[in-house]
Amino acid sequence: VSVNESHLPSIHRGEMTFDHFEILRAIGKGSFGKVCIVQKNDTKKMYAMKYMNKQKCVERNEVRNVFKELQIMQGLEHPFLVNLWYSFQDEEDMFMVVDLLLGGDLRYHLQQNVRFQEDTVKLFICELALALDYLQSRRIIHRDMKPDNILLDEHGHVHITDFNIATILTKGMQVTTIAGTKPYMAPEMFNSTKPTGYSFAVDWWSLGITAYELLRGRRPYHIRSNTSPNEIAHVFRTATVMYPAAWSKEMVSLVKKLLEPNPEERFAQLKNIQDFPYLADINWDAVLQKRIMPGFIPTKGRLNCDPAFELEEMILESKPLHKKKKRLAKKEKDTNKSYSSQVRAKERLVPTVLEIPFFAQKPA
Repeated sequence: VSVNESHLPSIHRGEMTFDHFEILRAIGKGSFGKVCIVQKNDTKKMYAMKYMNKQKCVERNEVRNVFKELQIMQGLEHPFLVNLWYSFQDEEDMFMVVDLLLGGDLRYHLQQNVRFQEDTVKLFICELALALDYLQSRRIIHRDMKPDNILLDEHGHVHITDFNIATILTKGMQVTTIAGTKPYMAPEMFNSTKPTGYSFAVDWWSLGITAYELLRGRRPYHIRSNTSPNEIAHVFRTATVMYPAAWSKEMVSLVKKLLEPNPEERFAQLKNIQDFPYLADINWDAVLQKRIMPGFIPTKGRLNCDPAFELEEMILESKPLHKKKKRLAKKEKDTNKSYSSQVRAKERLVPTVLEIPFFAQKPA
């Protein structure tokens, strides 16, 4: 199954600024920065806007990661990804405007004690397999597949987000860098005795861990973020994964194929999934076109996210985004009073090396 790209909007260069959007509310945050809902002033279309403080990016040495994420996302468009529409910056922040998905992430729903039914998880696996196949066709390893990075749209379809630590696999080269979230990382990433590198199969392992967690409410291995690599390697050598008797034999078989410790034998491409008897009844074109309705539909009329994000932005944030226009206008006015334009050019907040050399835009 390939995506028919003829109907997809094309990327073109052009200026877009913070002023083209109205900020509606904050909905999330991560190590990278924060996320809010915005509305584009001319089309009234709603998006999610991810924004990162430039100064903090420099201090944390994350500039390269931000550029790499932008570079990767600009070349992607798929029904089961969170797609990038615009990127731009001002003197304080860098912005990425992406698809708005109001169904919440799967971590949020797990924390709400949702137990996903087998048919729902079966469809999730199919949708995510199509997304991973698409990434693989572009030689991208996501490296951070987990419930936190899988968002639902209002109908309950899944979308992979956060390409912050994704990497492009160059032909003939192996990836050996340890990157990811430990409980979801594949055994070959911890193989210290024989560091032979890893490939796309690590994302399919993460898919297996995620599927298990969605069905059972906890992960198959007792691995935490602070577990040492040696301990993790020991867990993989000694632990036995328990599969509840209530699960169908077919689902157990499928998850076992995804959680195969040997990457050579693991299900790690779309063809493996499509040829598996448990999925023989799947109409893959219908899956791609989102014509198969998920069994779990997020609550309509609510954001399906922690309301504390909005409160924190309003009360605790020293430079809240919704006051940015006033703040920058005041700063400009004060600067005009104090300095000549020549001095102002030298007093920039961040070195010019931080200027994003490209602007991604897709016509709404």
